Amino acid sequence: MAAIFEGLKVLDLTRVIAGPLCTQILADMGATVYKIEKPGEGDDTRRMGPFLPDAQGADSNDSALYLAYNRGKHSITLDIATPEGAALAQDLAARCDVVVENYKVGTLARYGLDEASIRKRRPDIVYCSVTGFGQSGPYAARPAYDFILQGLAGAMSTCGHPDGAPGGEPMRTAIPIADVVTGLYAAIGVLGALHHRRETGEGQHVDAAMLDASVALNGHLALGYLMTGRVPPRVGNTNPIASPSEVFACADGHLIVAAGNNGQFNALCRVLGCLAWVDDPRFASNALRVANRAALRELLAPALADRQRGELLASFEAAGVPCGPINDMQGVFEDPQTRHRELALSLPHARGVEVPSLRSPLRFSATPVTHRASPMLGEHSAQVLADELEIGPERLRGLRERGVI
Repeated sequence: MAAIFEGLKVLDLTRVIAGPLCTQILADMGATVYKIEKPGEGDDTRRMGPFLPDAQGADSNDSALYLAYNRGKHSITLDIATPEGAALAQDLAARCDVVVENYKVGTLARYGLDEASIRKRRPDIVYCSVTGFGQSGPYAARPAYDFILQGLAGAMSTCGHPDGAPGGEPMRTAIPIADVVTGLYAAIGVLGALHHRRETGEGQHVDAAMLDASVALNGHLALGYLMTGRVPPRVGNTNPIASPSEVFACADGHLIVAAGNNGQFNALCRVLGCLAWVDDPRFASNALRVANRAALRELLAPALADRQRGELLASFEAAGVPCGPINDMQGVFEDPQTRHRELALSLPHARGVEVPSLRSPLRFSATPVTHRASPMLGEHSAQVLADELEIGPERLRGLRERGVI
């Protein structure tokens, strides 16, 4: 096998981030993904810049957001709101192994593209629905956005500086983390359902809800609340279970220091030439350092403030003190380990230009990921409809003239 999912076909009825990330992961593993986009418009993210310049330097509708979550797919422009377009999408679904969609609950039944309708034609279909709140319940019909789920599911309540501190308020992550974690869980669900089908011959429905994934993201913070009834507070950049484990300002940037045990704390003190702290009874154990965090920070902050970050990083690393920089994006891609792992890629795009991309985190020894750029809007419409549905040139012209494709 050249790829794990060589020969697997996926009908992608998703847009924005969570659903497209799920299908991109399948495409990275070799699946053929047919992404259905609305003629003339495409995925919503095609209108959210910045945009990829074409060969003449003009903006296109291939945005950074679209390119980030649609790598390796085939774009088919098809208006499923028309009877003819819906019928074509149904025919494609019947030829696929997996359908992934992220429409509002009940919407696709209008077009014969819901799970029950597709399963009549393809009984072993793996059908994955990505929604905000699941297939049932009081919120099932609500639209969902990452920002809203970050707040509703609790993540924002634990992210940010404490009340009373400068800038203290709930804070969202710049990364659309609710979307991302939902896309990851959706992909895992599809993989599990495919394994089940291989063993039993049966397809099934994967109900991937942003609420479920976002609440699960809270992990031990949620479990702590369920165990004790105590609401976890926001603690900013402080690790509440270890000290010193937080962000410190240096002369030329910021540094994370995370010394969680006595050996690491002692090494930190040696590097800074402050051995008296080792014998200070307030700092004799991690538990005591956590209890006396403010006093310890008052000593550490000035000791680091006038020193160069690079010098401190080198000294701490040599002494075995866990530490790291806070890189901006330029720093990320200049980092020697990032360069070694070749995490930034340049891929040929159908517009005749090279497009930046990120390497898939999936690393297989026998079936490596083949990275292919995200498609132009409708780039593969004629090819896929001709190959899969045996539609000839004359009918394709008619479909274009009627605005179906």
